Amino acid sequence: MSGHSKWAKIKRQKGSADARRGQMFTKLGNSIAIAAKNGGDPSMNPSLALAIEKAKAANMPNANIERSIKRGTGELGGEQISELQFEGYGPAGIGIIVETATDNRNRTTSDVRTAFSKNGGNLAETGAVVFQFSRKGVIRIASGEDADVTMLSALDCGAEDVIEADDELIVYTEMKELHNVRTKLSETGIKVLEADLQFVPNKIIEITDPEIAKKVIKLMDAVEDIDDVTNTYSNFDIDEALL
Repeated sequence: MSGHSKWAKIKRQKGSADARRGQMFTKLGNSIAIAAKNGGDPSMNPSLALAIEKAKAANMPNANIERSIKRGTGELGGEQISELQFEGYGPAGIGIIVETATDNRNRTTSDVRTAFSKNGGNLAETGAVVFQFSRKGVIRIASGEDADVTMLSALDCGAEDVIEADDELIVYTEMKELHNVRTKLSETGIKVLEADLQFVPNKIIEITDPEIAKKVIKLMDAVEDIDDVTNTYSNFDIDEALL
């Protein structure tokens, strides 16, 4: 891939918004509900299977998972969950994509707009930012004792590209191949840490100014703190020393 942003890793290391267990379960539950709109049987719905897998990895109780599935399929009644996607710009011209799951479109739109406007960013028209990204399957795997051998195995499993990122490997796939590649990796004995569809930046904007780095992280944290936000993607990279 032409660009790899470490924002996902930065989030894991900082433990920002998702450090609050209740909020994390809310976000995971919303993701499950959205996936379940296409069918409540994970064996027939790969997107739901991935959402459930991520929830279980976070120790989300089975009762919560089942309730989220029923919420998505409409079995529980009430307001239906819908997806909203926002695009915007942040400090230094970074592009940001925000995915949300909500039962109140007006509330979510207002919350996202406020997070941007109060933290040096601004929302953009649909299509103004997304062209800077490619929609890909992204799988984090353990590199194992020999990263080169693991890379070759991942390519044999159908990966489009594999890059080394510290002590793990990032596997990229075509959207429709994510589930197949993830399954083949597991069958080969490779430890899959996480698998998901993501927006991958086509080009990275390097942030080297400490003050701009602070502003970028403040904006991203504000967006992540919104309960309805399920995923954020950006094309910036910050040297870990600046953090």
